[in-house]
Amino acid sequence: MRGFRAPVAPALLTLALFAASCGRNPAPPPPLRLATTTSTRDSGLLDHLLPLLERDTGVRVAVLAVGSGQALRIGAEGDADLLLTHDPAGEEELVASGAAVDRRSFMYNDFVLAGPAGALGDGPPPADAREALRRIASAGVPWLSRGDDSGTHRKERRLWREAGVEPGGAWCRETGQGMGATLSMAAELGAVTLTDRATLTAHAAAPELTVLFEGDPALRNPYAVLLVDPARHPHVRGGDARRAADWLTGPAGRAAIEAYRLRGRQVFFLLSGD
Repeated sequence: MRGFRAPVAPALLTLALFAASCGRNPAPPPPLRLATTTSTRDSGLLDHLLPLLERDTGVRVAVLAVGSGQALRIGAEGDADLLLTHDPAGEEELVASGAAVDRRSFMYNDFVLAGPAGALGDGPPPADAREALRRIASAGVPWLSRGDDSGTHRKERRLWREAGVEPGGAWCRETGQGMGATLSMAAELGAVTLTDRATLTAHAAAPELTVLFEGDPALRNPYAVLLVDPARHPHVRGGDARRAADWLTGPAGRAAIEAYRLRGRQVFFLLSGD
């Protein structure tokens, strides 16, 4: 006759299961999905900021660097948690649509016209960006556009409209690429292009490209962070997105942005009052 085995008490069974589970490390949460413009990546700014953000907040970030137009579309579809872009008109439209909330403009750099030395001729410097573009068009100077609906491309199209010029013909080409690739092509082709100064400074092609025009207030380039609305897209990580946005626009993030140097110079600046 076999010996009798008493049933395991429920409390002891619970304790055993708890003890077994203590030996397992829980899986870390998935990283925050940040859709952002290529300039924040190509300039090295994100490599500087994100380790500090993770250290201070515990939020890991996975970066999808695309043109601002595409980043905003990704946000509208709920395929990102947080956006960092530089297209104020597009950002305002996204907030108005209800797909994003809490837009915060917090830093800026500037656009410049870059190309081979002497591409604008020997006359006096253009009075503004519109005049510079008219001079390029009238002389048929090779022009290279990103053509990718990025924030830079959208800015370029607005500048051409303000100049009263419809670019086209043999002197205009589109790359459909990011800023770094477009700068490489501009250096190879001897073309002029619109670029943010930070990416130009970081790029290896910079010695072959000269800043031909700068300083027009119309070339200011503000950046904003936007939260994808969890009310519309319940799967987004709204809490982590807000923590990341608070860090970027708060004292720690602002100090890190102001401290960032590229080839010894500051290339991103804080917007006051934001």
